[in-house]
Amino acid sequence: MDQIFYFIITIAILVFVHEFGHFAAARICKMQTDVFAIGFGKRLFGWNQVNGFTWGDMPEDFDMQGHTDYRLCALPLGGYVKIAGMVDESFDTKFAEAEPKPYEFRAKPTYQKLFVITAGVMMNLTLTILIFWGINFDQGKQVIKTTQIGIVEEGTAADQLGFESHDKILSVNGESVESWDELRSKVLIDNALSSLDFKAERNGNIESISVSKNQFEKVAEGKFFLSYDFQRPIILDVLPNSPAEDAGIEAGDIFVELNSEVLKSSGDLIKIVSANPEVELPVVLVRNEDTIKTSVTPGMEGLIGVSLGEMYTGPKEIVSFGFFESLGKSLSDVVYITGVTYSMLKNVITGEMPFNRAFGGPVRIAEFAAKSADTGMVNFLYFLAQLSLSLAILNILPFPVLDGGHFVIISIEGILRRELPLKVKIAIQNTGFVILMALMAFIIYADIFMR
Repeated sequence: MDQIFYFIITIAILVFVHEFGHFAAARICKMQTDVFAIGFGKRLFGWNQVNGFTWGDMPEDFDMQGHTDYRLCALPLGGYVKIAGMVDESFDTKFAEAEPKPYEFRAKPTYQKLFVITAGVMMNLTLTILIFWGINFDQGKQVIKTTQIGIVEEGTAADQLGFESHDKILSVNGESVESWDELRSKVLIDNALSSLDFKAERNGNIESISVSKNQFEKVAEGKFFLSYDFQRPIILDVLPNSPAEDAGIEAGDIFVELNSEVLKSSGDLIKIVSANPEVELPVVLVRNEDTIKTSVTPGMEGLIGVSLGEMYTGPKEIVSFGFFESLGKSLSDVVYITGVTYSMLKNVITGEMPFNRAFGGPVRIAEFAAKSADTGMVNFLYFLAQLSLSLAILNILPFPVLDGGHFVIISIEGILRRELPLKVKIAIQNTGFVILMALMAFIIYADIFMR
């Protein structure tokens, strides 16, 4: 239920912000907006100035007298603003039978059309920057002051490239690194187009690890492939009437030891618990500033009834930013995430990254939304900002049905100084809609069955 709740909240906020951008821009340009909808499909309820609040669908050919029907629809996977005189996802072309009206989209100059069609993306981008700005100003930035990597599992990209558990990275291509952010930046930005030569401290010795550009793209799929050390399992949630609840374990507790073994990851905890069904295990926890000792007895299935996350417990510092410095940091964060996203899209197109690993659907969004909310409002807002930026990046792609597809068509019409034939635009929309629905179906299938 938490996942469903936070999924609805997340999607409602993002859709409202995006569609409000289109709506406000259309109103500024004096275009008539017939519908402002959250969701797709059947109208559940809504309000307009003509007949007030009503349930269900509006009567067919109902005269809105130029007003807007604000509605909530049954399928909560998006939303839309229906602008008079525009070929959109509704495929309504009745307006084409009459001469263009001054208030219609098709009657407006190209620059106004482009402004309206990009306003949704601009609003999502604005939301992202504002959230990043507020977090950076209020919270500062936590700098992870380590370059020591965590557990390297067999078969992972780090393992294939020659790294071992607890290696401490000293330099990348001859430049020293002292924090995790510096290490990520050296790998993904400063040396993104070249091979990588690492110096690492391992068991008191200095080791050289060379990674070619081809290896990085093939094995690591162009992504940062290391995780930092000093991570401990943190309890995100405790099931009622579970062994964990009986042991007095609470959400927010950090596992330090289990069965007298120091835990360095959630995987360590899972291995110990699953290997000891119905065996009483001593536990050492950290709760706020207190150390708590208790014991837990896994059920016969080898479970204790908790959901787990990871919390960094190593050396760190908080860097504060001024008001305008926070804005600059926010803009650089947006540029960085956008660059990583387009790099990922390139890897999907070239076949170097599986499609289902790059994109997440409703199930994955719901999971991440609930997990981020469980760890605090700041984390939820940060997740919301990242998702808003992803929506902006994907929506501006030059693909039919998306805002970027509309942008291309409007630009072509502006250059030709005439509209494309209605049949051509409908065909483009239909093709894009079918492909997009197929992609959405595959993403939902991958969310459920290919994890």
